[in-house]
Amino acid sequence: GCSPVNSVDDLAPEVLGFAGQVYEHVLGEDKFTFVEDLKDPRSVTVLVKGPNKHTLTQIKDAVHDGLRAVKNAIEDECVIPGAGAFEIAAHVALTEMKPTVKGRAQLGVQAFADALLVIVKTLATNSGLDPQDVLVKLLQERRLTNQPVGINLSTGEASLPANEGIFDNYCVKRQLLSSCMLIATNLLLVDEIMFAGVSKSGK
Repeated sequence: GCSPVNSVDDLAPEVLGFAGQVYEHVLGEDKFTFVEDLKDPRSVTVLVKGPNKHTLTQIKDAVHDGLRAVKNAIEDECVIPGAGAFEIAAHVALTEMKPTVKGRAQLGVQAFADALLVIVKTLATNSGLDPQDVLVKLLQERRLTNQPVGINLSTGEASLPANEGIFDNYCVKRQLLSSCMLIATNLLLVDEIMFAGVSKSGK
């Protein structure tokens, strides 16, 4: 509840805050000042301890990722079922939409739908599961129930991620779709330019 001042001459009761405890504590070879029991806290400090630098780096990254996920969820005001549920649902939706597309564009729709399943396959592989078996179970369960089903990494069976408290950030999935389409378009453009160059040199 305090306000920063540039000089001790600017100190006044209205710029002071309140803290229930202010004390100094020694951890290892370093001294830390703890300010606790604030009336209106606007920021906090997370103290991370570990046996070595590598462990500390991993813990800091995990804390940072968790805080960013919470921040994204607050800003998006929504979340998406995780555990591959979004990718399975998008694959099924694209597969059902493919017959409405004419010509060779159907191949692009199918390729995009299949590419989304790479994330589910990676989750299964990293958990020691057979990716093909997992895909068959998830796709079948999705079509039967029309529910956002994902993979249970402990059993390899289909489950409802929302019931397990597993969610992804909306902005992350939105960025994923935007980036992959942009990258694919650029790669195809490079292929066309190289093909045009080869054709000219052949003439």
